[in-house]
Amino acid sequence: MATRDLGLIEDAGFGWAKQDFAWRDIEGVGKAIFDWSHTDLIVKFTEDAGLDLLVRLDRPPAWTGAQGDGPPLNLADFGDFVYEVASRYRGRIRAYQIWNEPNLAREWGGKTPSPEGYVALLRVAYQRIKSADPNAIVISAGLSPTGSQPPEAIPDNVYLKQMYQAGASNYFDVLGLNAPGFKAPPEMSPDEVMANQEVYGHGRWFCFRHVEDLREVMVQYGDQDKQVAVLEFGWTTDPRPDSPYNWHAVDEATQAEYLVRAYQYAKEHWSPWIGLMCLIYISDHDWTPQNEQYWWAITWPGYPEPVLRPAYKALKAMSK
Repeated sequence: MATRDLGLIEDAGFGWAKQDFAWRDIEGVGKAIFDWSHTDLIVKFTEDAGLDLLVRLDRPPAWTGAQGDGPPLNLADFGDFVYEVASRYRGRIRAYQIWNEPNLAREWGGKTPSPEGYVALLRVAYQRIKSADPNAIVISAGLSPTGSQPPEAIPDNVYLKQMYQAGASNYFDVLGLNAPGFKAPPEMSPDEVMANQEVYGHGRWFCFRHVEDLREVMVQYGDQDKQVAVLEFGWTTDPRPDSPYNWHAVDEATQAEYLVRAYQYAKEHWSPWIGLMCLIYISDHDWTPQNEQYWWAITWPGYPEPVLRPAYKALKAMSK
């Protein structure tokens, strides 16, 4: 499956693949007890496909005392883990994403998100990765666009400001953001969303171009020379009436068109500060219509070959 999916990425003309390296899958049994069997294959297959690899590091094992997907009790344990990963794959993994959506309580062990706590974790990871592989790119966690308030979440623009106030700028090479398009076309500005909230949603974050709001925070804190990586973006086609994503679902043709236009918009309007843009997803073979990700994906599950959705075909045909 891995070689098949990497082949799809290569055939579509893209140069990067993103893969989760869950901490609990690699060092789950106990401290310093590693299982590299799965990750060794991923790195080899990605190299064979001629793609650069971005690895997401999070999801701690139970022995760390973490609550769910929250941070470990001892940040040094995470530092030791990322050091081992970066040492083993020195020069072979090009970039690392440190955690995911820490501005949501559900991604922070069910606790109120803590920008200061995340910066402490990011600092440890950055320093240990750079000591193992100085050329590796460290990307901060993709922040979730949200207007929800503590204890459930912290809005991403507020969270980012508090990250900077806690000294985060010294501990990442590229800023990570997540940028789902919701119901809005990719060219629609946050101001336009706010002028038509009944259709597009009650908040500036309900559009792809909310990335620009976060870029303004970077500039405000003197970090304008760094790039932004969009670590997740897309449009869902979820038809399930009871799904929380149904209200902003689009049809398949629109999904395909919006994804292409998003890349075009970023190229025309966000250069030179835009970097890697990771759309979601190549489907897993075992996803079903009950999985949220099934409806965001640009392929349908299938064996031995997946079914290519209009989005995949449009992206393959897109000028790179």
